[in-house]
Amino acid sequence: MAIINRIGEFAGDMKTWRRHLHAHPELGLACHDTAAYVVDHLRDFGVDEIHEKIGVSGVVGIINGQGDGPTIGLRADMDALPMQEMTGLDHASTVPGRMHACGHDGHTTMLLGAARYLAETRNFRGRVALIFQPAEEIDGGAKYMCDEGMMDRFGIAEVYALHNMPGHDVGTFYTTPGPIMAAVDTLRVKVTGRGGHAAYPQDTVDPIMAVVSMVQAVQSIVSRNLSPMDNLVVSVTMIGGGTADNIIPEDAWFAATVRSFTPEVREMVQRRLREVIEGQAASFGVTADIDYELGYPPTVNDPDAVKKAAAVAQEISGANRVQANEGREMGAEDFAYMLEERPGAYLFLGQGKDGAGVHHAAYDFNDEVAPYGASFFARLIERLNPV
Repeated sequence: MAIINRIGEFAGDMKTWRRHLHAHPELGLACHDTAAYVVDHLRDFGVDEIHEKIGVSGVVGIINGQGDGPTIGLRADMDALPMQEMTGLDHASTVPGRMHACGHDGHTTMLLGAARYLAETRNFRGRVALIFQPAEEIDGGAKYMCDEGMMDRFGIAEVYALHNMPGHDVGTFYTTPGPIMAAVDTLRVKVTGRGGHAAYPQDTVDPIMAVVSMVQAVQSIVSRNLSPMDNLVVSVTMIGGGTADNIIPEDAWFAATVRSFTPEVREMVQRRLREVIEGQAASFGVTADIDYELGYPPTVNDPDAVKKAAAVAQEISGANRVQANEGREMGAEDFAYMLEERPGAYLFLGQGKDGAGVHHAAYDFNDEVAPYGASFFARLIERLNPV
């Protein structure tokens, strides 16, 4: 019950890789330099096949094992966030307005570590497909790669991924069968009335009042239209309108994020949002232009894949440090698109209880975690496809 010795031996190299990636963040689908860095290392490791520019800047590396067997996919995301870093670290971002605030530099490093070990040892049957994906934070790079036929092209039978999790002890794992991350949708509403002088409101149709009422009314969906046994978040996150304190504006707007786990709840909340907003608009005499954008679907783990992944995690960290039925997260993940096409599992890996959380300007991936993640990926391949 420990990290793989060989991976522990090159943990220092993984720290170097990770800190280089941290200092050179890229956004969205434009992870070209990151992909080139990955490709250079895969070549050095002796990976058998390297396929580039899948989903714009995605990379798939293939390592052949000993004899016939299925192809297992391992995925890491590569992109950063459009944030200004505030860590003050020596390896801090060198690109203003960009930083690896979600640990994707660490995810890429862990998969590179597994690739190095698996290419050296090849103590498995079949093949491993190393999936380095852009644009998890925005654009849905996983969908781009899947839409280009990645799963069929490489004959991927199952697919697995890890995500670091601050607030949990280093090297602990948790996951759950079924939905583990929510679907994420976006609501944008523009409300149009009739502007005028604020001293004469009777001559206007006030969109501000309507927006305030709509924002309050949509909160009733969770409390009154949803079973207490289900999960749903409707969070209004932006609101705006007006240019001066003595002018009632012509229009105002608000936006919200909507998180759910099942198709039934997802359909219900979309329908009720339209009904509530249109009803409020009618009562105030305004018009409401509703834009409801469907985003990433829920991330749904295959129960059998969870059992297999949890057993491997227990080998690495011990049974008491692995939770295989931990519960759901209301965050979202575009790995969902890969799990829609193939069975697999998504797991969280604890990176320590100290330090900032993900998507915070003071966040930094904990390099002590990388050998755990690389060992998990490597041992998973050896256990799923034993020689």
